Amino acid sequence: MEYYLPWFILLLPLASAVAITLTSLRKGVVAARLSIGACVLAFVLSAVLFGRDASGVTQFNWISLSDGATSFIADIALRLDPLSRLMLLVVTGVASAIHVYSFGYMRHDPGMGRYFAGLSLFMFSMLGIVLADNLLMLFIFWELVGVSSYLLIGFWYEKEAAADAAKKAFLTNRVGDFGFLLGIILVWALLGTLDIGALKTKLLTDPDALGALATAAGLLLFCGAVGKSAQFPLHVWLPDAMEGPTPVSALIHAATMVAAGVYLLCRLFFLLDVPGSHALVVIAWTGGLTALLAALMAVQQDDIKRILAYSTLSQLGYMVMAVGLSGSADNPSPAMYHLTTHAFFKALLFLGAGSVIHALHHEQNIWRMGGLVRRLPLTFWTFLVGTLALCGVPPLSGFFSKDGILALAQHGNLALFALAVLVAGLTAFYMFRLVFVAFIGPAKSQAPDHAHESPPVMTAPLVVLAVPSVLAGFWGINEYFGQQYGARPVEHGFLATLIEPFTHAPGAALSGLIATTAGVALAFALYRNAVTDPLPSRLGLVARWLRDRFYFDELYAGLIRWTQDALAAVADFVDRWVVAGLVVKGVQGSVELTGRLLRLVQTGNLQTYSFLFAAGVALLLYFALAR
Repeated sequence: MEYYLPWFILLLPLASAVAITLTSLRKGVVAARLSIGACVLAFVLSAVLFGRDASGVTQFNWISLSDGATSFIADIALRLDPLSRLMLLVVTGVASAIHVYSFGYMRHDPGMGRYFAGLSLFMFSMLGIVLADNLLMLFIFWELVGVSSYLLIGFWYEKEAAADAAKKAFLTNRVGDFGFLLGIILVWALLGTLDIGALKTKLLTDPDALGALATAAGLLLFCGAVGKSAQFPLHVWLPDAMEGPTPVSALIHAATMVAAGVYLLCRLFFLLDVPGSHALVVIAWTGGLTALLAALMAVQQDDIKRILAYSTLSQLGYMVMAVGLSGSADNPSPAMYHLTTHAFFKALLFLGAGSVIHALHHEQNIWRMGGLVRRLPLTFWTFLVGTLALCGVPPLSGFFSKDGILALAQHGNLALFALAVLVAGLTAFYMFRLVFVAFIGPAKSQAPDHAHESPPVMTAPLVVLAVPSVLAGFWGINEYFGQQYGARPVEHGFLATLIEPFTHAPGAALSGLIATTAGVALAFALYRNAVTDPLPSRLGLVARWLRDRFYFDELYAGLIRWTQDALAAVADFVDRWVVAGLVVKGVQGSVELTGRLLRLVQTGNLQTYSFLFAAGVALLLYFALAR
């Protein structure tokens, strides 16, 4: 039975997407039930696999090519191990809550059927990444995630901003995916296989098998994560993806699409941590720089969803940095630990933001909110739980997973440790800025006057997600992921788990708490009763740079204008005036002119023809006699 369960989990969302597309695109409620049912059933089956501690690979041959000297073999294969089992549970569990929430949020949208078809296709693609056992299959599902996210981000395609955001996400990810594909080809050329298990065995047998190209291979594979997990410099697509429906934002920014890059790095960690490779150093600094840049940008954003989007960018930077710092321990489980807890509280925060937007009739500017603590009490308290978890306040789950990364940085790189502590303080500042302005402070417009709590179909998922946001730190997630990398499981009681950060790495734990406390205190001092943002007048040009996201979009637009657009203009000139004008129209014009001249000869006058005949004979005689 365990042989078939992974296939059922993978194919259930695909069956749902096909059924909705063929029968229920105009029947929103039916489509919702099909999609929710498929996702919930996939979650139940994932829980069964997790409970049975199932492991192994199920496969059948797909492509087998050989020229005698070299061979290319690709199987359709699904891998179950501690990494994929828990990731299955997280993806299907969080997605089930988001599916249920979507039923209430999208209830009156005329495209509800299309929405749930896209959601099911996305789930199929993401589960394929989690279960893939070879790099070719992984890349195929990687691209399917890109396609389905394009459809979901641009769901309201009649809005120009949504259509542009979908194209931006798709094209930006193609840049990273091109590097990822080159990395896959390079690994196959060097090691002769795409099977993940076989690759790991070859590198265990011969750690120097990648030779001088070890760094290049690792960085090309990292390109895929840079795109999907929106790391600098390909981070620009993620905030614009907020143009999609809020549940889509929760799905993309919580446990699924953006987490795929971190999952990829942890799955292929053995290809990054090889002798002679400097890929992990680049990965660590890329993650650290992304975390800092995104946190600074979030400080001056006013859109509630964009604040959470930049928060996601920052936390993804934390995770990528943790992967890069894991070389000495040969165990990137702290990154997966934070990915898991982040999935719970970030999905909770996005769905809470959706509840606020729903209550305020699609108002998203926090400076038009205020006083919502009284009108949306359940949304507020669950949102506050998610905020505290994100800021790393003990004993919530985010404290333990973030502390693991801080401890790793303290041990591995003091500069990155200082950067991570600064980001922790900035996180507390911009998140409590949001809480004070939107929920606790005075109303700043008439929008909150008629706000009321969202229906139970939307608030129930908030309560469900709040539970792991509080308790997941006590579930031994880090130790469970550690089994994937050979770490011995250690059992801890409740009290031992609570105090372990302060006994294992007290400097990291205390630094994180001090930074968080300072961030909350500063936000309280500036924003508890604010009706306008005081920072622009105090920071001046700096605040403007933060609000405008350091002008990365403008910089990229300029680069494209002076490179791609300039090349396109040259190509257009050559095509229009040289190829079409001089060559095509020139030849056509010459033939046409010759024809017109010859047509003048065809007069229909016998005397003219006789004269021309005589002139021709005379000309021939002249040339003949002249010799």
